[in-house]
Amino acid sequence: MTPREIIKNTINFNNPERLAMCLREPYTIDMHYAGLVKSVDHRPRSGVDEWGAIWENIGVCKLGEVKDFPLKDWADFNKLNIPDPAEEWRWKGFGDKVKAGGDKYVITMGISLYERIHFIRGLENTWIDIYDDRENLEMLLDILKDISLYMIERYGKHDVDGYIFTDDWGLQNSLMISPQHWREIWKPRYAELFKACHDNGIDTLMHSCGYIVEILDDLIEIGLDVIQMDQQENMGLDLLGDRFKGRITFFNPVDIQQTMAHGTTDQIRAYCNEMFEKLGSTKGGFIAKFYGDPRGAGHTEESLEAMFDEFEKISFRNFK
Repeated sequence: MTPREIIKNTINFNNPERLAMCLREPYTIDMHYAGLVKSVDHRPRSGVDEWGAIWENIGVCKLGEVKDFPLKDWADFNKLNIPDPAEEWRWKGFGDKVKAGGDKYVITMGISLYERIHFIRGLENTWIDIYDDRENLEMLLDILKDISLYMIERYGKHDVDGYIFTDDWGLQNSLMISPQHWREIWKPRYAELFKACHDNGIDTLMHSCGYIVEILDDLIEIGLDVIQMDQQENMGLDLLGDRFKGRITFFNPVDIQQTMAHGTTDQIRAYCNEMFEKLGSTKGGFIAKFYGDPRGAGHTEESLEAMFDEFEKISFRNFK
């Protein structure tokens, strides 16, 4: 099987011939990311993004943090700059980037429906809007949704394999908002976007960190194919496996906050095996992942090598 077929068969629980992996050279990498020249959801390490959000970086990680928000008052909405995803310069060379993936599974991304909202409004304002100004909140959400619908349709013309949504919904032990409000406001919009992906032949993936157990059934119900979790120990592999194994594909590294950051190499290797056994099987349902900012998360090269090597060994031992 080609790398693309490995990922596809893993997502569809159709007996891939080995473990699907997206690690780091010289280890197995089955996925290829193709991005625009500049996404409308671009997040600089520091500086001002296209929406007017001001970002700062603490110097030890790849990501920045929004320190000032462009829309503090809905009265100023008409002053908000809304980037245009249809500008042709953004798409220059995109087809060639997809083709550069060769026989790998090609993924891309669009704009987040939660994080971009609070990059624009601020997190506290976003939470208040749920109660006090839902009309404006949903108006802005629909703008973001329509941007995503445009991008999904255009990605479909380039035969992209997967579209990853990036919305961190969880705190350490709960959702950031009530599950009911999530279901009322965000769920129907995700459902529309997931359907658009599937209608264009694109698998749906979502990165969401934190405790998201309360909405994972909902995400599966509306068509999420793959959940990408960089942390799992706050929910527990037993709980995730008991409730969701065989119903969705997990795309995970070793937990980046706990075992990967603080465990011994033996503990890391054991955790790799535990994840595969509890979340996946030889039929599919588990993709091994490399966390792309190991320095920012405090991961050592020794720990990384242990994880990479063990995932490769799991593939060798379990798939015949």
